Amino acid sequence: MSESRTEVDAVRDASDQFYDALEEMTNGDASTMADIWSHEDDVTTMHPIGGREEGWEAVNGSWEGVASMSEGGEVTRTDQLVRVTGDLAYEVCTESASMTMAGDQLSLEGRATNVYRKENGEWKVVHHHADFHAEFAEMIANMGA
Repeated sequence: MSESRTEVDAVRDASDQFYDALEEMTNGDASTMADIWSHEDDVTTMHPIGGREEGWEAVNGSWEGVASMSEGGEVTRTDQLVRVTGDLAYEVCTESASMTMAGDQLSLEGRATNVYRKENGEWKVVHHHADFHAEFAEMIANMGA
């Protein structure tokens, strides 16, 4: 493998920042997402509610939308695998999250894939994809979001 241990460690650090930001988002504050995400037009997400967001403005808006309805959240990541090739890296893992959303308790667990790109010497998230979660999607749809 062509992976450098220091680059894998750096991506793991970026992942830690991303999952810390996810947890803050489930507690009503999505502001730290801006610190770990690339702000380029090519970033994307595919959240557990379905659909796809493209570009930093749409991606950020999706995090802010969930944060505005969430409190009391906790997010954990297990079974992490990181691979690095040049200025791109990916991570696969299992995410578990629980939060109160618009007054209803929600818990979910699923597989996730995160893609990172090295920008100006720092690893930034450029894509997040989580397994579809029907209950979460229905909850959001019923809120009219």
